[in-house]
Amino acid sequence: MKSKNLKNSFLIIALFSATVAMAQHKYVNTPPEVSPMPMKPEMTEIWEPEVKAITPAKTLGNAPSDAIILFDGKNLEQWVSQKDVNKPAGWKIVDKDYMEVVPGSGAIQTKMTFGDCQLHLEWSAPDVVLDGGQARGNSGVFFQNRYELQILDSYNNRTYNNGQAGSIYKDHPPLVNAVKTPLEWNTYDAIYTAPRFKADGRIDAPARITVFLNGVLVQNNTTINGLTLYIGLHNYPTSHGDDVISLQDHDSKNQFRNIWIRKL
Repeated sequence: MKSKNLKNSFLIIALFSATVAMAQHKYVNTPPEVSPMPMKPEMTEIWEPEVKAITPAKTLGNAPSDAIILFDGKNLEQWVSQKDVNKPAGWKIVDKDYMEVVPGSGAIQTKMTFGDCQLHLEWSAPDVVLDGGQARGNSGVFFQNRYELQILDSYNNRTYNNGQAGSIYKDHPPLVNAVKTPLEWNTYDAIYTAPRFKADGRIDAPARITVFLNGVLVQNNTTINGLTLYIGLHNYPTSHGDDVISLQDHDSKNQFRNIWIRKL
């Protein structure tokens, strides 16, 4: 009986000690009973530096005042051939409105380099549907010349999920298929965060991307797992800094217009 009473006594003491300890503990998110300094509204107001004012476009989708115009239908002055950067881009301009891939001419890339950015791009599949799968209106936009946002005529065109329009090619499928019919223009709006690397060249923070296809979210702050590869797992083999935006020639007469970018 004494042993049982002794155990009960120890249990009561333990519970009392725990209760006292909990009462004495001050949680981080619990405000103090008395503020060390009376708060005023202006103490939580941020005034400097003043937020830069820009002029948004009158029409949604057109470039704001701080954007860099990469293509507006007039010329290809912002682009060069990827086969030979000393040569002009080999694609053609049609009706002073859009540019069209010349199959076999090779990819084109920007003269300027970019890291974190907001990119707007409008694209259309070839006017005549000839093939299916990956052969149907295939192209791509490469961020930092490495990480591909797939372009494909995915309207009633079954292919592997991480190879259709809106996908990070061979990495992440789109959340939904929001592609329009082949004769209509599609719009990409992408927010891209470049990868960060450690001093020794190893990856510190992978690239991330948010993409809207025709106003519909298809990539939501998605982690890009590395260099786009057709065969093999994506990875970050080497560190790099800012690099070009490139558009792919995949033997389809894809069309592009109204391309602009903002450095972030």
